[in-house]
Amino acid sequence: MTWQPELDELKRRGEFAEKLGGEMRTQRQKDGGRYTVRERIELIVDDGSFRELGKIAGMATYDGQNDLEGLVPSNFVFGKARMNGREVVVCGDDFTVRGGSADATIKGKHLTCEAMANALEIPLVRLVEGSGGGGSVKTIETTGRANVPGVSGWEMVVANMGVVPRVALGLGSVAGLGAAHLAASHYSVMIKDKSAMFVAGPPIVNRIGQTLTKNELGGYQIQLRAGAVDHAVATEEEAFECAKRFLSYLPQSVHALPPRGAQDDDPARRVEWLIDAIPRDIRKIYKMRPIVNALVDEGSFFEMGKEYGKSVITGFARLDGWPVAFMASNPMSYGGCWTADTCRKVEKFVDLAETFHLPIVNLSDCPGFQVGLEAEQSGVIKEGVRVMSAIWQTTVPWCTVIIRNVFGVAGAAHTVGDRFTTRYAWPSGRWGSLPLEGGIEAAYAADIAAADDADAELAEITEKLEKLRSPFRSAEAFWIEEIIDPRDTRGLLCEFANTAAPLRKPGTSSHAMRP
Repeated sequence: MTWQPELDELKRRGEFAEKLGGEMRTQRQKDGGRYTVRERIELIVDDGSFRELGKIAGMATYDGQNDLEGLVPSNFVFGKARMNGREVVVCGDDFTVRGGSADATIKGKHLTCEAMANALEIPLVRLVEGSGGGGSVKTIETTGRANVPGVSGWEMVVANMGVVPRVALGLGSVAGLGAAHLAASHYSVMIKDKSAMFVAGPPIVNRIGQTLTKNELGGYQIQLRAGAVDHAVATEEEAFECAKRFLSYLPQSVHALPPRGAQDDDPARRVEWLIDAIPRDIRKIYKMRPIVNALVDEGSFFEMGKEYGKSVITGFARLDGWPVAFMASNPMSYGGCWTADTCRKVEKFVDLAETFHLPIVNLSDCPGFQVGLEAEQSGVIKEGVRVMSAIWQTTVPWCTVIIRNVFGVAGAAHTVGDRFTTRYAWPSGRWGSLPLEGGIEAAYAADIAAADDADAELAEITEKLEKLRSPFRSAEAFWIEEIIDPRDTRGLLCEFANTAAPLRKPGTSSHAMRP
């Protein structure tokens, strides 16, 4: 007498679960160029490390003798695993079972998944496809009633945003609650031309008179520019690698510290070409990304949100192996002016750095907030107030290098208020309440009008003011602490990273990050 019959039954039920939605639906998934949820999990985690929970949960059918005839598994698979040796909770929607809708899910699995990551204090990686446990019109038929809308357990999603790294990969059509999970993450990725994300899909949108394809409605280009997702890649394999790389810069939870990486790039490496990087002619722009890549450990810059709020570049990087949150002005977009979208992007980024104890490095070239009718209609000043407040609330060490422009209220956001900021300026630095250009004619209108030669008078006034606004005049008054040779910048940033490392404190942030 043994328990072998029960173990055999357990195995049989597990075999039903591994069939997912059946051979036909599984083949349809593959014909669409997409992996099944179980294949995805195998590809993203370390070999043999996945420990599934609730595998045999689902909708069973029984014969007249109450013996099992078949089992359609819940369309949500989750468990604990390792990714690059680090423990994570990984979960995914099974599109082969009712398109990932609520009809075929078991809410308890979704709730336990979030609770597990929170309790074990390890990152959560969601592989999203379908409605992510959301609704379907057929739910009315299967339940016999219409449900009153509610999102059970969403409070745990909100809590996890302030506790553990949350990564979401949109690997197909994502709608409703699935779209919410994709958006409610610290880092999100879509697959080009295979993923689409929307509140409601084309059939529903068609009822309001908009006839659109999935890509036209919610393709990756739409969502990247809207800031709803952070990145898009060509294949699922690339998305998996992005998730692993993102997590490599972060701690397991807020109760730990980000790990140091390899120290294989000389921290004192001098970047000779930086002396010529900034044009002397202020009307000429330059590319910031090569400067960023030259300063950080070789190959370590991991950009996020490239297509959104383009006037600031944001991403993770390493300096002498230490992970930092790196942001830099981008004069190729609006001259580096902060738009409303830029403000929202920076707010999220500094909150992310504050949540997970990453020191912030800022290369600043900001001529101010965007101006004009479009800017006012976007509410730029309101968004500017929010991002400045977020910056002032940070407690992590902060280092700013003024590359060129720092003007106005937006320019003031290069530091963290009265709290100490490690700050340097390049000789190309320019600052003030507003740029001289365009303001001299108004301020000195009477002098220019009274002059015999208006052009010569304007040139003389401009030359005088240019000398007065020299960065050396500011350094005399200690309004700027240090003007440096641009070629020495990497060494100083690495010094900052090493000084900041022991100052990092594990624990929850004073203002938990919201989705």
